[in-house]
Amino acid sequence: MLGMSLRMRLAHCSDLHLLSHAGARWLELANKRWIGAMNLISTRSRHHHVAAFEDMVADLNTQGIDHVLCTGDVTNLALRREFEFARGKFDGLAHGTTNITVIPGNHDAYVAEGVGLFAETFAPFASTDPAWAWTASDLAASEPLTDLLEDGSPRWPIVRVRGDVALIGLSTSRQTPWFTAHGRIGPGQLARLERVLNDPRLAGKFRLIAIHHPPAGKRALSRIRGLRDHAAFAQVIAGAGADLIVHGHEHRDMTESLAGPGGAVPVRGIVSGTYFHDKPERTARYRIFEINGGTLVRDSMRIWDRGARRFVADAGVS
Repeated sequence: MLGMSLRMRLAHCSDLHLLSHAGARWLELANKRWIGAMNLISTRSRHHHVAAFEDMVADLNTQGIDHVLCTGDVTNLALRREFEFARGKFDGLAHGTTNITVIPGNHDAYVAEGVGLFAETFAPFASTDPAWAWTASDLAASEPLTDLLEDGSPRWPIVRVRGDVALIGLSTSRQTPWFTAHGRIGPGQLARLERVLNDPRLAGKFRLIAIHHPPAGKRALSRIRGLRDHAAFAQVIAGAGADLIVHGHEHRDMTESLAGPGGAVPVRGIVSGTYFHDKPERTARYRIFEINGGTLVRDSMRIWDRGARRFVADAGVS
């Protein structure tokens, strides 16, 4: 693991949609989940494969990875059984909860209950370092109750400092109306993000922001699937800066940027970690970022070879 080295190898995956409905009752589908269930029956369950994540876990355990980061959508319908099933798969990673970070996606808040289930099940992977804990005085007006800890303090953003890397995790996970999948950060969380990015304790650190919805490019603008407060997020980055922003949601390899005070801040999206169908460019992947002394020195991707049941270097996309 990282130890005293200044070099970090960080793996980024997203949109796993780990499928298990054992024990689910039809009553649990009598809401927005019904739409998702129909989607699962028609397409999603045929294209997202738990085996891919099992093979990814085996690969991550052998690649000298220091930290694993997942940017949401670990479930499909935000059922308790799904969260428990997904947590069991993450427990196969050898990195320990302090070196695995998981933030929620829109599917993890498919219904309001899902926000609490994610917080309950994935708490060890989505907790902030004690030195960065928020207090009730940091709350803004009208923040979602589901985003608060038991003591009434804000849960997000989380900050996890590992060597020269500061991981800052945001939540855009909100229950949305039927047939929509947009996200929102919220003014309170944005204000706290700005404070973190400007905090002198992070001077010289590589500030990596993890978010589920894409915050830049044309997909961020979508009223159906985009990030509703993308402009406010961009304003924070323009003033405070960051070194890298990673996201999921669109199941595509995406490269965008946002203006920062010292130049462009790269924004990178990743293909689903479990997808397999007839489009090679969307086959399950994860990306490895190599950060040395506070600088991104290399990134590469590994792709699922379904027949061989293993991940291999992706020579075509990097």
